Amino acid sequence: LEMWQIETEQGKYEILCEQLKKDEEELEMQYRERAKVRIWKEKIAALQAEENQRSREKKEEEAQKEYEEKHKKMLEDAKRNHTKAVCFLRKSMARIHDKNAKEEAKAQEHMERRIQAVLSLKTSITSNREKLQTLQVRNKAMAFEAKKQETKMREAILAEGGNVAREIFLHKRLQEHEKEKQASRKRQKSRKMEIVSQILREKASIHKRKRSQSCTKAIKGVIFNHIFIIYVSQKFRCSPAACSSAGERTASVGEISEKKTPDALCESGEDEKERDETLVEPEFPGLWSQECDLHKMTKGEMDPKQLATRVQKKDIIEKKMEEFQTGIFHKQIVSGRECRGRTFYSKPSCIHFKDFDVGQIYKKKIVLINASYSVNFCRLVGISEQLKDFISIHFDPPGKMSSGMSCEMVVTFKPMLNETLEGEVMFMAQTGSFSVPLKCTAKRCILALDKELIDFGSRVVGETISRTISLTNSGALGTRFK
Repeated sequence: LEMWQIETEQGKYEILCEQLKKDEEELEMQYRERAKVRIWKEKIAALQAEENQRSREKKEEEAQKEYEEKHKKMLEDAKRNHTKAVCFLRKSMARIHDKNAKEEAKAQEHMERRIQAVLSLKTSITSNREKLQTLQVRNKAMAFEAKKQETKMREAILAEGGNVAREIFLHKRLQEHEKEKQASRKRQKSRKMEIVSQILREKASIHKRKRSQSCTKAIKGVIFNHIFIIYVSQKFRCSPAACSSAGERTASVGEISEKKTPDALCESGEDEKERDETLVEPEFPGLWSQECDLHKMTKGEMDPKQLATRVQKKDIIEKKMEEFQTGIFHKQIVSGRECRGRTFYSKPSCIHFKDFDVGQIYKKKIVLINASYSVNFCRLVGISEQLKDFISIHFDPPGKMSSGMSCEMVVTFKPMLNETLEGEVMFMAQTGSFSVPLKCTAKRCILALDKELIDFGSRVVGETISRTISLTNSGALGTRFK
C-alpha cells in the first residue's frame, strides 16, 4: 500500500512537472515575443527620434538662414537709411545756412534802411527847421505888412471920417469868406471826380449786362424755334417748302447766336470782375438812377442847370429815405418779372436754442441772403416782447445788397427761466417786412417704445412665450419710470 501510494504521488508529481515545464516554455515564448515587440517598438522610436532630430536640424538651419538673410537686409537698409539721412542732413544744413545767410542779409538791409531813415530824418529835421525859420520870418513880414495896411486903412478911414472898427471887421470877414470859398471849391472838385468815375463804371456795367441779356434772348429764340419745328414736323408733317423756310429761319438765328455767344462768354468774366467794383455804391439809390452828361462838367463852378439837377437828385433821395422809414414799399419788377414771395432767406430758417441750461450764454450766427431780383436793403426792426429780456442781437446794417449777396448777424441767448419761449426777429426790406422764427426749448424727457403692438401669434395652450420691449428717452432730461 505504501508503495502504491508512493507511486501515485510520484505520478501526480510527474504530471505537475510536465505542466510546469509546459508553462515555463510558454512563459519563455511570451517573454521572447514581448522582447521582440519591445525591440521593434524601440527601433521605431529610434527611427522617429532620428527623423525628428533631422527635421529639427533642418528647421534650425532654415531659421539660421532666414536670420542671416534678415540680418543682411537690416544691414543694407541701415546703410541706405544712413546714406539718405546723410543726404537729407546735408540738404537741411545747406537750407539752414541759406536761411541764416538770407536772414543776415535782411538784417543788414534792415540796419541800412534804419540808418538811411535816421539820416533822412536828420536831414528832414534840419530842412524843416530851416523851413520853419523861413516861414516864421515870412509870417512876421506878412504880419508887419498887414499891420502897415491896417494902419494905412485906419488913417484913410479917419481921413474920410468913417467907423474904423466896423471897416476892419468887414475886411477880415471878407478874407475868411474867400478862404472858405477856395476850400469848398477843392472839395467840390474831388467829389465831382469821384461821382464821374462811379457813373462811368455804372454805365459800362449796364451796357455789358444789356449785351449779355440780348445774347441769352437770342439763344432762347433758337431753342424755341428748334422745338417748334420738331413739334410741327411730328404733328402736322409739314410740306418741304414750309420745312425749308423754318430751317432757313432757325439757321439765320443760329448764326446770329453763334456770333454773339463768344462775345457773351468773353464778357461774362469781365462782368464778374466789374460786379465787385460796382458793389461799392452810395447807401441810397436815387443818385445813380438818372444819367448825366459827363463831358459837360468843367473844372470851374457848376451851371445853374446842373445845380437844378443836383437839387432834384437830393429830393429823390429824401423821398426814398422817407418811404423806406415809413414803410411804403414798391413792387420789384426786373426784366418783366415781378418778385413774389420772400425777398430774404435765412440760414438756418429757424433760430432754435435747444436743451438750454439756466445761467449759461448761447450764441448762434445767422446768414441773411437776398433772394430778390435786384438790389435791396435790410435793417433790424426788433424782436418779440416776450424775448426782449433774454435775447440780444448784434446786426450791422450792410446797406445796399445785390441779389445773391448775404450778411451775417449774431443772436445771443441768456436764459433766466427754465421755460420754452417762442417768437420772431423782425426785419424791414425795401420790398416789405419779413421775420425769422425763434424758438428756445428747455430740457425735457421724451419717452418712446420701439413697438406699438406686441404680437404673440398663434400658440399652444400652456406654452410660455416672452417678448422684449425697449423704452428709450430721446430727450436731454433724465427721468424714472415704473
